[in-house]
Amino acid sequence: MDKEISQYGFNDIHIGLEKIFQITVTESMLDNFAQLSGDFNPLHTDKEYAVSSGFDGRVCHGMLLGSFFSRLIGMYLPGKQALHFSQSLKFVNPCIVNEKVTIKGEVLDKSSATNIITIKTTIINESKKTIVDGIAYVKVRDN
Repeated sequence: MDKEISQYGFNDIHIGLEKIFQITVTESMLDNFAQLSGDFNPLHTDKEYAVSSGFDGRVCHGMLLGSFFSRLIGMYLPGKQALHFSQSLKFVNPCIVNEKVTIKGEVLDKSSATNIITIKTTIINESKKTIVDGIAYVKVRDN
């Protein structure tokens, strides 16, 4: 998926519509997110600590992963017309630094009365394990 913003109108969206993109979670992402959020928990910042705690390396902040749903909604599904007003997050498995993850959104429902779409949001790793899942509610604006 490129960096061009989608411009789906409400009538262009159908149940089952999917958008997918991939990203590799890097050390600099974790470092930048720690600076931005103020979350310097050693699971996220100290490889040796994370490994001694039973992980294969530094663990990505769950909220950093959740922020990829903002990109999914604001750039791709529906894109320009989106008002992302609700998002549930369930952190199912850890994401380790340098993992390539796939972010997916699938339209589950749409309400003509409110112009709100319901999107299943999922992040999986290369082993096809779910890392994060949730549900987004998005108002598709007219302008």
